Amino acid sequence: MRKNSSGFPPNTLTSITPLDGRYRKKIEELSEYVSEYGLIKIRIEVEVKYLIALSKNKIIRAITKKEKELLENLINKFSIKDAEKVKEIEKETRHDVKAVERFLRNFLKNTTLRDIIEFIHFGLTSEDINNISYRLILKRATGIIIIPVLFEIVNELCKIAEKNKKVAMLARTHGQAALPTALGKEIVVFADRLNKQFLKLNDQELTGKLTGAVGNYSAMKLSYPKTDWIKFSEKFVTSFGLIPNIITTQINPYDDIAEYFQILQRINAILIDLNQDVWRYISDGWFSQMVKKGEVGSSAMPQKVNPIDFENSEGNLGMANSILEFMARKLPVSRLQRDLSDSTVIRNVGTVLGYCLISYKSLLIGLSRITPNIEKISEDLNNDWSILAEAAQTLLRKEGVTDPYSMLLSLTRGKHIKSSDWKSLINKLKVDKKIKDELSDLTPEKYIGLSVEITEKAIKEIKQGKSSV
Repeated sequence: MRKNSSGFPPNTLTSITPLDGRYRKKIEELSEYVSEYGLIKIRIEVEVKYLIALSKNKIIRAITKKEKELLENLINKFSIKDAEKVKEIEKETRHDVKAVERFLRNFLKNTTLRDIIEFIHFGLTSEDINNISYRLILKRATGIIIIPVLFEIVNELCKIAEKNKKVAMLARTHGQAALPTALGKEIVVFADRLNKQFLKLNDQELTGKLTGAVGNYSAMKLSYPKTDWIKFSEKFVTSFGLIPNIITTQINPYDDIAEYFQILQRINAILIDLNQDVWRYISDGWFSQMVKKGEVGSSAMPQKVNPIDFENSEGNLGMANSILEFMARKLPVSRLQRDLSDSTVIRNVGTVLGYCLISYKSLLIGLSRITPNIEKISEDLNNDWSILAEAAQTLLRKEGVTDPYSMLLSLTRGKHIKSSDWKSLINKLKVDKKIKDELSDLTPEKYIGLSVEITEKAIKEIKQGKSSV
């Protein structure tokens, strides 16, 4: 194998992936939780708290207040240098969890806790530490970083919807002019959809297991047969805010994490839908983008203001969902009592959250830089009054006119009708003057149904912290 002779120092310019290169600044707050350092630190936390739990349950001697402070400080003050020591040990062990155990042994051997060194990782398998650690990483990273950004997106969409709830615009189905609608209502649909999934993500429970090498508490039971190890493990797992799972193989099945990832997939799919719709609205001139001094939209065409934030968001959402789909499909499958193929896959939890965070932030920037072009929206809405054909045929049905749908079909299908042509068409209908007057008075701006009320209802329920199901 040829040695790397480039001499490139590790920094954002020489990073292999854009997450640690181009986009590092956008997602660096994730590093504390999802980096190798973050994983090692959280493993230390689980191992240390296991020792403390053994003491509380009188399986080992009582730990003094000073000794407990020493252990807690190791968690709270765990440094990059400490993590580097663990990695040095791992070079010898070629086993990451064993390296953590040996680091702890080295730490305790010069303290008053040296007599309980042998109870570090007592009766456990690596997966007892890892399954809790990765779920805590996911729970904390999403709870502290991802969910607040999603909440911000929902709020921003609600603000746009509230401000534009009475702005009538053209709705398209199959890409064709269909009916009038309201801009605010179309935006609040995304807020409502996102809010429902956001609430599910916030409430999704993750599990944890502490059941030994193949899930039977065998070593624990043999060593301390009088201890209620099931109760012990349930209490220990619960202390981390996780749901105890005592029915396991060597691994804690990933079904809960798969569910978690699938909620994120749905959130991202909704946001891809939003990005594409806003992109089209910008393309149609219905949204204007803020022009910022010094920025350029093209290396050749100086007039362009490209919707790059929405495009960036869409692309990174696609990256995130491709990884999420694979992880949700792969992780729940493990050969017999376990195989190690999950280990390298679950490490990518930081990668997928990184792509999510980039996309969410890009979307927020994009939303902050658009404003409705009311004049253009109105112009396109009034360009073809055939969009009132539904209104006409429905009122005629009410009045008992025979097959008004076919009547309007022959008069409007595939035709572009101006306002004057529409009024002329209405005058030719053989119906009462009252119906003619009602239809003549109708305009695209007036035919938006209950869109304002729907928008207000959705915003109210979102603010109350519930979905509008």
